[in-house]
This record gives sequence, C-alpha cells and structure tokens, in this order.
Amino acid sequence: MSRASVKKAAQRAGGLESLEFGCSTEMTTNPPAPDFQNKNRAAILAELKQEKKKLIMQNQSAMNNPGASIPLSRPAFAKDFRDHAEQQHIAAQQKAALQHAHAHSSGYFITQDSAFGNLILPVLPRLDPE
Repeated sequence: MSRASVKKAAQRAGGLESLEFGCSTEMTTNPPAPDFQNKNRAAILAELKQEKKKLIMQNQSAMNNPGASIPLSRPAFAKDFRDHAEQQHIAAQQKAALQHAHAHSSGYFITQDSAFGNLILPVLPRLDPE
C-alpha cells in the first residue's frame, strides 16, 4: 500500500491532517500542475521577447543617430579612474599611518596589503631560542 493511499484512508477514518513517515509533509505535497508551469514559462518567454524587441529598437535608434549614443567603453574608463583614485587615497593613508607609527613607536612597520584591512603591519624580530 502506498503512502498516499494510507494517508487518505487515515484521513477518512480519523480526520488526521498529516501522518509521520519519518519525513516532513512538504516532501509529500504535490508539485504545481503542469498547466501552471507551462503558462509560467510562456509568460517568461513572452516577456523576454518583448525585452529583446525593445533592446533591438534602442540599438537601431542608436545606430541611426550615433551622436546620441554613449560609447560602451566609457563606464570601464570611469571604473578605472575610480580604482586609481581609490588606490591613491589608500597609498596616502598608508603613508600617513606609517609616518605616525614611526614617529610614535620604537618598532618598525611596513606597508603591505592585509587580509584584515590593516594599512601597515609591524615587523617583529625573530629571536633565537635559548
């Protein structure tokens, strides 16, 4: 006898809402109907086709009017510029932190990328074991 038939018989007999078979009731629920899945897929495909048509129209209008379009390489340039400015800012912070550490400490520090975001790292001397 299958689990479904046992469950139906138990529900008719005692009005039980769920039975325990060592697994959750979510696993025994039925998947959505195939009609619903097909309709959902068709709706997604229709939406994708509309979006494709829209992008093609935009591309054609940009080709017909080249002065109005923005070159595709521009965002990459802006990103590179931003990255360079950020690197300069970090370098300035590292330099300031290094100067401060050398002025206020007897230790020795270096600038190095840290997995924890530290701008400078202390250099610890190795001591010979006695």
